[in-house]
Amino acid sequence: MPTTNIARRRSRSILPSPVQDDPWSLPGWTPSEGLSDSSETDRAETRQRRDGELRTKAGRRLLRCVSLGAAILAWQLLTTHQVTFWIRFGNLPSAGAVATDFRHQLGTAVYYQDIAASLLRILGGFLIAGLAGIGTGIALARSRFAEDILGPLLEVVRPIPAIALVPIAILAFPSNEQGMVFITATAAFFPILVSTRHAVRALPTVVEDAVRTLGAGRWTVLRRVVLPGALPGVFGGLSVGMGVAWICVISAEMISGQYGIGYRTWEAYTVVDYPSVVVGMLTIGLLGGATAAAVELAGRRVTGWLPRGTEGSR
Repeated sequence: MPTTNIARRRSRSILPSPVQDDPWSLPGWTPSEGLSDSSETDRAETRQRRDGELRTKAGRRLLRCVSLGAAILAWQLLTTHQVTFWIRFGNLPSAGAVATDFRHQLGTAVYYQDIAASLLRILGGFLIAGLAGIGTGIALARSRFAEDILGPLLEVVRPIPAIALVPIAILAFPSNEQGMVFITATAAFFPILVSTRHAVRALPTVVEDAVRTLGAGRWTVLRRVVLPGALPGVFGGLSVGMGVAWICVISAEMISGQYGIGYRTWEAYTVVDYPSVVVGMLTIGLLGGATAAAVELAGRRVTGWLPRGTEGSR
């Protein structure tokens, strides 16, 4: 009996105390207070993180503006003082002269007609190149037959500069407009093709095999696995293709065009209007940057499921 009583006392002593082990029953503390403190802390951390991101974005934008302003200031000083250091800056138009000419051209209808003509050629050629490049890249990566049939021909044609096809385009197409769209599409086609092919080939086969074991067919695998997985690489090729397309369409306009930014820039050079030449160059850069940024923005929208890391602060 004494042993039994001692055991019972020990068992009672090691039982959890409702006051000690249950935080909800502590005097002077309620669950609502703990939850409110936690939510307030989370909100404060969220505000701090958001404020930090905004400061980072503002700082980066300010740094970019300062960099651009410093480049323009250096350009103005070097040209006005006619500095010669390998480059003869005295023969170049100053930033002020270019700004004056830019303001003048912004008030003319011809400037906007040239922009519209170049944009139409770019968009037409880029659309053709995108559809053909993505489709051909997927076919080469997924089909040995397509690779054997199309691969050798494409590898022979790919090193040829698109601008070298200008004589062929003049002979083959009934109008210069169609020839310039063909040159633009050819220039953008190969970067898109190569990026798509590598992106599809780099996909791990584990997911595809798992989907096939669940009964998915070839088209389902292509639509649900291959295309979503290859989208980051595809948009990388589209971004590169857009830049190459601008290079070649401007060159084609200089050779055989009648309208467009490239044609107008070359015409200004032939009449020794150097400020207009620089205005044309700046216009090409602004349009090229805007279209490339549009492609990258579309890529981020479509591939929103990807982890961005620090890209979100751009």
